[in-house]
Amino acid sequence: MDAMLLQLEGVSRVFHTDDMETHALSDISMGISAGEFVAITGPSGCGKSTLLSVLGLLDKPDGGRYVLDGVDVAGLGQSERARVRNQKIGFIFQAFNLIADLTVEENVALPLTYRDGYDKAEARQRVREVLEQVEMSHRTRHYPGQLSGGQQQRVAVARALAGRPRILFADEPSGNLDSRNGESVMQLLEQLNRDGATLCMVTHDVAFAQRAGRLIHMLDGRILDEDAAVDLRDPRSASLAAVAGVPA
Repeated sequence: MDAMLLQLEGVSRVFHTDDMETHALSDISMGISAGEFVAITGPSGCGKSTLLSVLGLLDKPDGGRYVLDGVDVAGLGQSERARVRNQKIGFIFQAFNLIADLTVEENVALPLTYRDGYDKAEARQRVREVLEQVEMSHRTRHYPGQLSGGQQQRVAVARALAGRPRILFADEPSGNLDSRNGESVMQLLEQLNRDGATLCMVTHDVAFAQRAGRLIHMLDGRILDEDAAVDLRDPRSASLAAVAGVPA
């Protein structure tokens, strides 16, 4: 396995509403190495989406340490987090989040336009490369409304890849898709990982979670226990998976 790409140590996140205090994350410690495919799963409300938001610098932890690609990012301000996010992170969302009045090509190029030294010709070439990678190069001039759900998610994956991120975060990437398109997108993510991409996916779908290289099972804002991080490609993991409540 390659070097550690991100590391959380004792991370917490607390939400305050009226007189109520909700501990969405409690003392989370975990790491992801470059080249891994990690799935985070657990019941609704367990904290997995909050964890993904913290990992993706969309949210800021209330305590603990977060090192991403050698930089401690836990204490960064909003603008600094946005800059690091644009340079090092790619997102794939359940709802695709494509802009309806932009073409496929324009949607994929959008993150690149916010980068220092943006070059239109270089961006256009990169967009062509990633659309070919996700098998959507024949749809560059189409608009999201002209695409199926599976095609829209492939475009969203291309957009996430465009900036050559250090890690891809996927939040329920098959959640809005039927079984056939969900399987197609899952196969695409697996191929990206085989090609060297580092992925972290939140999913409630146990079957899809098991296809990642490692599973982290959450409950009540915590990683269940040490055995919940299961190497699913290791045949010895069957007993560990049973501890995590997931069939091996």
